Amino acid sequence: MSAPTAPAIGGTGESGDITVHRCTVTVVRRGGWSWGPDPRGLVRRVVDSLPELLADHFAERLAADGPDVEITEPLIVTVRPGRNGTLQQATNGGPPVEVHFAPVPMVEIPADAPDAEPDTDAMSFEDSFAAPPEPWTAPSAAALFAELAERGELDALLALLPDESVRAYLPALLGADDTTAARLLAELVGRALVTRPAEALPEPLRTAVAGSDAADLPRTLAAYVASANPEEAVRLARTLTDPLGPPAQEPPAIAVAPPPLAPGATAMAPRTTGEVRVWSALPFLLAGPLARIGYLDAIGPALAGLELADDAPLFAAALAYKVLGSTARGWRRTERDAEAAAAFAGLHPPVAEEHLTAFARQVRPALPVLDGVLALSVCRGHDPADPLLITGADDALLLVDAQGMFPIAWAADAAGLLPYWQACGRPTVLLCDGPLPPGTLRDLASAGVPFLTGVRPLRGDPATRLPWRTPLWAATGTTPDPRSAAELPTHAERFAAMVTALVTERRAVPLAPDGGLEHTVTLAAALGLSTVAWTLWRDRETPDPLLALHRFADLEATVRFEPAAVRVRVPMGRRHADLLRGGLLADVPDVVWLGGRTLTFSAG
Repeated sequence: MSAPTAPAIGGTGESGDITVHRCTVTVVRRGGWSWGPDPRGLVRRVVDSLPELLADHFAERLAADGPDVEITEPLIVTVRPGRNGTLQQATNGGPPVEVHFAPVPMVEIPADAPDAEPDTDAMSFEDSFAAPPEPWTAPSAAALFAELAERGELDALLALLPDESVRAYLPALLGADDTTAARLLAELVGRALVTRPAEALPEPLRTAVAGSDAADLPRTLAAYVASANPEEAVRLARTLTDPLGPPAQEPPAIAVAPPPLAPGATAMAPRTTGEVRVWSALPFLLAGPLARIGYLDAIGPALAGLELADDAPLFAAALAYKVLGSTARGWRRTERDAEAAAAFAGLHPPVAEEHLTAFARQVRPALPVLDGVLALSVCRGHDPADPLLITGADDALLLVDAQGMFPIAWAADAAGLLPYWQACGRPTVLLCDGPLPPGTLRDLASAGVPFLTGVRPLRGDPATRLPWRTPLWAATGTTPDPRSAAELPTHAERFAAMVTALVTERRAVPLAPDGGLEHTVTLAAALGLSTVAWTLWRDRETPDPLLALHRFADLEATVRFEPAAVRVRVPMGRRHADLLRGGLLADVPDVVWLGGRTLTFSAG
């Protein structure tokens, strides 16, 4: 019930109004086992009776000519209905069986006070006494790479990164962690030695690696990195990835102003106080699953290594758009989606599309780091007995785990997916219908990948037709698993539905010139949805990310921003109970795009 107005009171002809800015009605049943023949009607009668009860209680105040008053504390009204559950007046015209108003203080409003809507960004009375939170900064890239090295995953991650990403993070590590910087430089040197002899390396790297094998490169280069000038080391790394080398005299850097704001857009100012109602709490439900695998902790260092930590809210907004409403015509968003995405990012709406597009261009070297952290986590948990799925979408190939549809990686061709297939234990691969690049089957067969597909192969593809009830082909020389063949149509249907919902219908950065950020947030959103579905429903039905997308898309929430926390309050009910029981409403500390604040959940 929003802002009900009590009827006019008194005989002066003046109208006295009572305005309620927020109203919560709770119906409690004690004893018995039934709510009666019309449970909703009971709630409706309570709501309909409330304005008249308020008018009766404040009749003296409404009839007086004094100044307006404001009640700042909660006003609790307890109404006990008759024995038959009705709220009708008694025969003598009196009130219902029992009505109790808890006493509350009233504050007079000055006559010259301007009329205004309540300030949702005003600091609460309790917050005004709280000490200001300590300044928070995102961990450095060196902290992320050091943690990966401690877990024994740094070499696996570096092997997945393109030259551009390895080279981009080298300056952030030089001087901060020379040991890890030497491993990054060794990765670039090792790749260069594959295509050219050691004599072709630039000095002084040629002298430093003379007589060293690939396993000794990090140790050999550690002394060089510790003694070399950082600018020289960066210049040599650029030479390794560009055989022509940098120009003799590099042009001075030109400062590029940020793109102008769209009409009606606001600057990227974080929200520190206030409360907002969003139509979907689903973006907030992704934070917990992503924090469990370390993905959330990797976002800050990955962006900090490129000096983009302040733009983390843009990454969050792009992630939120992946699980909100569909984008009409591929680029148009609804107002409620823009408000929900901005709330998830901790910003005031709307988030300018120009800022998202510029961020997609600047963040490109960091995306393979985040994709690698996600992929390594999924590959660790994959059972080699279960197949992997590949389909073509958005001018690339998408690889997912068939059980639960956990996403693994995007790649431009099949060769780019081979490291992930090996990390998963070399399972059977099912190729689903989609625009596969030419040579996909040949690349898989040459790498020894056992595959099955219902897609008709091209002339010369190494595939053999199987005696199956539907057209089906397998890699030449392999013995396919009959179970995988039987499950292929079901897997393909689920995979196609997921691609349609998360790739085709929902675009995070529709104006970006390439799909790097689009693919990264698709992987993150799909993993979050798959984890929610797997946690809640794997024991009773086939878990699928679209189950979580459809069942929680309209779960409303009230988001309250505080200096030290962002509190998400969702309605009580079956969905809240399931999430709470599955551990999906646990606090998420140190959220980078919220300035290190803790994300908490409650019911109400």
